[in-house]
Amino acid sequence: SVPCSAILSSYLLGERLNLLGKLGCLLSLVGSTVMVIHAPEDEEVTTLEEMTAKLKEPGFLAYAAVLLALCFLLIFFLAPRYGQSNILVYLTICSVIGAFSVSSVKGLGIAIKGFFAGQPVLQHPLTWILVITLVASITTQINYLNKSLDIFNTSLVFPIYYVLFTTIVITTSIILFKEWVAMTVVDIIGTVCGFLTIILGVFLLHAFKDMDVSLGNLPQVLQNEEPAPVTRDDKNILIEVDNSSIAPEDKPKVFALYT
Repeated sequence: SVPCSAILSSYLLGERLNLLGKLGCLLSLVGSTVMVIHAPEDEEVTTLEEMTAKLKEPGFLAYAAVLLALCFLLIFFLAPRYGQSNILVYLTICSVIGAFSVSSVKGLGIAIKGFFAGQPVLQHPLTWILVITLVASITTQINYLNKSLDIFNTSLVFPIYYVLFTTIVITTSIILFKEWVAMTVVDIIGTVCGFLTIILGVFLLHAFKDMDVSLGNLPQVLQNEEPAPVTRDDKNILIEVDNSSIAPEDKPKVFALYT
């Protein structure tokens, strides 16, 4: 999503994507690949009853309550005041809501499998709770994502949203499915390094997006360093003025003294 949005916004919307931005897109791809390689396997949850038990655990209920409180704070207090000037407000709302949409998609995937297996999933109340949650969360995400895109640069919105959303999804996965319990130290380090690589790529894409850097002018950019300003005192100024008064032909000067 990071490279595609940055490249398409460059060609279709006329937004700038310099050499450092392209390098940031490449680092995002590398970091995502490393994360996928070392990612934990999903814990086997095959029925809606098992999904219900996961959702009822005290740890996830407390986590969901904190996310809802944060979401309401952002929507009703911070967004009207700072949403037009701070890009993190709208994107944080989208990311926090994303925790509920991902959980709902996971549960609905189980429900769809059960439906084709002949299980009475339509009579299970969790199915309809997940449907309502998914519709509400996706609607909210689209709303605030479009608001952010209307105000801020597209190549800036999607990378930040990607990092925030991925962070929330990883945290939700840890708390809800406990996928990291059986991970080895190598996989944990690989996942963290992959995520940090993504953040570095997003930083390059964002921090230097206004610089005119390309392969063609890279040597000139590296060589064109502005000279340091020289601080001159009164003595230097007097010497320059005195030397500037010397004519090239060294002709005699006439001075007039007035009393």
